[in-house]
Amino acid sequence: MTSLPTDIYSVATVREIDRTAIGDEGIAGYTLMSRAGAAAVSEAHSRFPAAKRWQIVCGAGNNAGDGYLVARLAANEGIVVSVVALVDPASLTGDAATAYSDLAAEGGVVTAWSGQLDPDAELIVDGLLGSGLERDVEGEFALAVAAINSHSANVVALDIPTGLHGDSGAVLGFAVRADLTVTFVGLKAGLFLGDGPDYCGDVVFADLGIPAKCRQFSQAEFRRIDDDQLQRTLPPRRRSAHKGDFGHVLVVGGGAGMPGAVRLCGEAALRTGAGRVSIATDPGHASIIVATRPELMSHAISGAQDLEQLLEKADVIAFGPGLGRSSWAAELYAVLSADSRPAVWDADALNWLADSPVGAENRVITPHPGEAGTLLGKGAPDVQSDRPAALRKLCERYGGVVVLKGSGTLVSGTSGVPWLCTSGNPGMASPGMGDVLTGIIAALLAQGFDPQEAAAVGVEVHARAGDRAAASGERGLLASDLLSELRGVINL
Repeated sequence: MTSLPTDIYSVATVREIDRTAIGDEGIAGYTLMSRAGAAAVSEAHSRFPAAKRWQIVCGAGNNAGDGYLVARLAANEGIVVSVVALVDPASLTGDAATAYSDLAAEGGVVTAWSGQLDPDAELIVDGLLGSGLERDVEGEFALAVAAINSHSANVVALDIPTGLHGDSGAVLGFAVRADLTVTFVGLKAGLFLGDGPDYCGDVVFADLGIPAKCRQFSQAEFRRIDDDQLQRTLPPRRRSAHKGDFGHVLVVGGGAGMPGAVRLCGEAALRTGAGRVSIATDPGHASIIVATRPELMSHAISGAQDLEQLLEKADVIAFGPGLGRSSWAAELYAVLSADSRPAVWDADALNWLADSPVGAENRVITPHPGEAGTLLGKGAPDVQSDRPAALRKLCERYGGVVVLKGSGTLVSGTSGVPWLCTSGNPGMASPGMGDVLTGIIAALLAQGFDPQEAAAVGVEVHARAGDRAAASGERGLLASDLLSELRGVINL
C-alpha cells in the first residue's frame, strides 16, 4: 500500500494504464487481480483487526473477481468467510472466472443472493460493481446495496463503492456507503468529486506494482498537493531574512458592523508568513482590530480617497471579506477593480464583480458554490452538479486563477490540469473559513508565489490546518481555530 499519489485520472485513463501494464509490460491480468485482492485483505486486516467473520458480496465483472480473490486469501489467513453472489459465477469470463475457480478449488462455497446478508458478519466487502458503471443501480443490486448500508458491520469497497460514478462521483440510483475504499491502479476522480467523499470513507491506494512508465503518457484530470510539494514550495527561510522580504498585504473590507472578517483574513496572512499586513476598514473598526491583534496595522477608511497611500505601499490586495453592498463598498470596488497588483477577491467583492463581469489575469477569485452560481448566472445546485465544468466557465469568463471552494476544492491550472484538494473536513463548513483562506493565499502571493501556486498551496495549507484543528472533533470548529495551526502546516 502506498500514499495517495498526485495524479487523479478518469476511469478510461485508468483502464488504459491497466492495459499498458498487461500489453507492454507483460504483467498478467490475473497477477494484477491477485495483487488487488492481497492489498484489500491486508488493508482490511489493518483497519478492522477485530473482525474475524467476513462476508463478501460479489456481482459481475472484474469487481466480482476481486471479491472472490479476497474471499480465498482471507480464508487462507484464518478468517471465517462467506460469499454471496448476485450473478451466477458460471457466467463469469476471463480473470474473474479464474478467481472464482481458484476459490472453488480450495473448497470455497458461494451462495446465491437470497435478499439477506449474514447478520453476524463483522465486515462486509463490496465486490458488486466496479468503476465502469454508467447506469443506475436497480433491482436485486439495489436491494443488495440497501442491505449492505443497513448492516451494522464495517464496509470495505473494492476499487470504488458500488453505485458511485467513477468520473463524477454522482450516485447512480443507489450506492454503497463504505468505511474504507481500497482503490487500484490509479486514483479515480469520482472518489473525490460529487458525493464521492460521503460514500468512500477513507481512501487508500494500491498501485499493484505497475511501473511508473505505464503512466507517463497518461493525462491526469486533476492533481493533488502532497507533502513533497509543500516542502519544496515552503523551504526554511534564510537566516538573514527580514520582514521586507515577505511582502506587504493590504486587506480591504469590513464594512459597517462587520469587523470580524478582515480581522480573520489579516491574521491568517500574518500566520502564513506575510512580512506586513495592513487593514483598510470602516472607521468604526480600526481601533477594535488593533486591540485584538496589535501586529495588524489597521486604518480607518471613510472612502476611496483614503486608499491611495495604502495602495502605494502594498504588494498584494485581499479584497472582499466583510465588504458589504453599501455605497462605501461601491467606492472601494471602483478603485480596486482597476488596480493591477496581484489580488485575492472573495465574498462581496465577487458579488460586485458579478454585477459588472470583467476578466483580469492578476486576480485569484475564491467563490463558494453560491457565489460561483452568481458569477455564472445560475444556481448553486447547477454548479455542484458539475464542478469541473463550472471551474472552466469561471476561468473563461473572469481569467486569472479560480478557486472553487467546497468539498474537494478545485483550483484552475495554467497547464490545463486543475488541482483538487483531498484534505479538509466537514467541520470547516462554518463562518469565516473563506476569510482565512483569502488571507493565506494573499500571504503566499506576497512572498513571491505565482498566482496558481499560491492558490493551490494555500488551499492545501488551509485544509490541513482545518484537519489539525478538528483533531478533537469536527462539530463546533471555528475559523479562528485554524490560525494557531497554520505555523505547524507551513513549517513541515
